[in-house]
Amino acid sequence: MSTADLLTARLETVRDRTLDLVAPLDDEWVTRTPDPIMSPPAWDLAHIAAYEELWLVTRLSDGPPLHPDLQATYDAFETPRAVRGEIRILDAAESREYMDAVRARALEVLREADTSADGPELTAGGFVWDMVAQHEAQHDETLLQTLQLMPPGAYSPCLGALPPGGACADGPDPIAIAGGPLVMGAAAGRGALDCEMPAHVREVAPFRIDRNPVTIGRHLDFIADGGYDDARFWSAEGWAWRQQEGVHAPLHWQPDGAGGWTRTWFGCTEEVDPAEILCHVSFHEAEAHARWAGGRLPTEAEWEFAARHDPASPDDAWAPWGDAPHDGLANLGQTSFRPSRAGAYPGGVAPSGCAHMMGDVWEWTSTEFDAYPGFRAFPYPEYAEPFFRDGYRVLRGGSWATQAVAARTTFRNWDLPQRRQIFSGLRMAWDAA
Repeated sequence: MSTADLLTARLETVRDRTLDLVAPLDDEWVTRTPDPIMSPPAWDLAHIAAYEELWLVTRLSDGPPLHPDLQATYDAFETPRAVRGEIRILDAAESREYMDAVRARALEVLREADTSADGPELTAGGFVWDMVAQHEAQHDETLLQTLQLMPPGAYSPCLGALPPGGACADGPDPIAIAGGPLVMGAAAGRGALDCEMPAHVREVAPFRIDRNPVTIGRHLDFIADGGYDDARFWSAEGWAWRQQEGVHAPLHWQPDGAGGWTRTWFGCTEEVDPAEILCHVSFHEAEAHARWAGGRLPTEAEWEFAARHDPASPDDAWAPWGDAPHDGLANLGQTSFRPSRAGAYPGGVAPSGCAHMMGDVWEWTSTEFDAYPGFRAFPYPEYAEPFFRDGYRVLRGGSWATQAVAARTTFRNWDLPQRRQIFSGLRMAWDAA
């Protein structure tokens, strides 16, 4: 298969997923948002088209935009989330027409493009098409965050089956990591985005890290022990946030009236499953849980060392288990609509012994988001650079809502420490014994 055919298939696979995700959405909610920190779904759809048009049409062929009057509307910096539900945007049908028209033009340009390894930097090896596919997949995950916030009846997805969980310890199960040199980050040419590069060597001190992410059952113990009401476990910033927001449990959880907890999950109320991997906690909650349990959050470098197939390799595999597809090895792909139970994917365990390092939930690290040594913004500075050293924390590993095209052990996600609409959890770490 030619490079152009491979890139076309990648773009079409992500597009099919985008359209499948929004298909069950109530028409009433397509142009509305349930929360000002999120966008109306129709805005995301047209923004996906505008981004593709900019990079795969305008920048590569000088073709004019189809909606020049709406360019600012679909620029994420020009039009922040807080106002997207209050302005004129394309509706669902108009957004889909825009997406279709842009895609047809983009594929015409691709047929004539130089995707050779020694071609122009933007197109060499298909870089810009990979970037656009990842951008759409990332917005699909953002769409799912919005859909999770919808009221009952607005969105009812078809849930994919998950494998059963495995035998796991009731509490932390530390794995000793000897440490050593880590070739951190990614080399160009493997789909990496600018904040993942350049690859560079770091020396990682010995440490211990939990075999599995924290489960709901372990967090229920934190709640039962008064963890949300004990300032000793919280940073000053986290405690102020918890008090101001009145947080006593993960997002979407409610007391069941009998001493337990239920949660609202895509519009349905259900009992929480103690064996399931914990989701929808902020950095502040993750940090407090870790302190309560006698540990801490891992640094970004520790997390990557434990997750990588070969930490010392400058050209490592994309996933903890190697370069094989994720099917049956991780909860990725936006089809399960929930995290799995701990121990559900024994075939996806990293050589370190850590499980669930890819998929299920994004894992908070203690590291503030910043540039790697030698960082160069490419092909535009607004992707990551504006967020460096501004209080954002790094998350790693992807979630059930992440597509494989946007998942790898070097991928860096980031968000503000109070955010918990994202599909985020935590994994414990400790200093070496």
